Amino acid sequence: MPDLSGEQLQEPGRRRPPRRRLVQGFSSPDSYGLVLLLILVTYALSAALTASWAASLVLAVQIATVWVALRAARARRPVRVVTSVALVVAALAAVGNLFFHDQVNGSRIVPWFSCLLYLAAPLSIVRHLVRRRTVDSETVLGAIAAYLMAGMFFAFLYHAVGLEQVRPFFGSQGPGSLSQDLFFSFTTLTTTGYGDLVPAGNPGQTFAVLEMLIGQLFLVTAVAKVVSAWRPGQGMGGLRGSSSDE
Repeated sequence: MPDLSGEQLQEPGRRRPPRRRLVQGFSSPDSYGLVLLLILVTYALSAALTASWAASLVLAVQIATVWVALRAARARRPVRVVTSVALVVAALAAVGNLFFHDQVNGSRIVPWFSCLLYLAAPLSIVRHLVRRRTVDSETVLGAIAAYLMAGMFFAFLYHAVGLEQVRPFFGSQGPGSLSQDLFFSFTTLTTTGYGDLVPAGNPGQTFAVLEMLIGQLFLVTAVAKVVSAWRPGQGMGGLRGSSSDE
């Protein structure tokens, strides 16, 4: 009779219970599931915390999010180097904003570096997903993470522009808090368009149009293609075998 126990030892990934694979998928630093969780945590902290020290906490979570995203996406070395420099500078700005708020205006610097971080990470994820041969649940999580990171990028872009320009970003609605920028960004990305927050002029209006186009093109191309080609039976197989997908 064949030795089934030996076969199980050789292919442990196929014998794990579904619940254990799910937990591993959302906890492994090589998984897009963890990236997705960190994005949600960043959104929650950014929308809920308004104190001056909160920028440092939000940035710390962003650094962890981008680091995990670049690792899961097998980002190229030049991208990792540039992003690492941005991480260091952003961390120093956050520390300065936390301890020397009266001398260092870190609140203006941090949003721009947040934009850079959330621009590099989704581009690396999309590149990795395009080069993958298999389409599994890991690919789906990666596509969702890249889509949400695009929304985070534009949110911090709006916030940075609002801090720099003289007139209020949302006109009579005011310059816009980070919570309002996040809300406006994701309603724009999904083309929901409630109309309660509208950029008063350029460059905000131009960025909003660009975000709408990116959001729709991403859904029509990337997400639709991933979902149509995904086979649920493949499970979380991309966690350990994704290194051979390129």
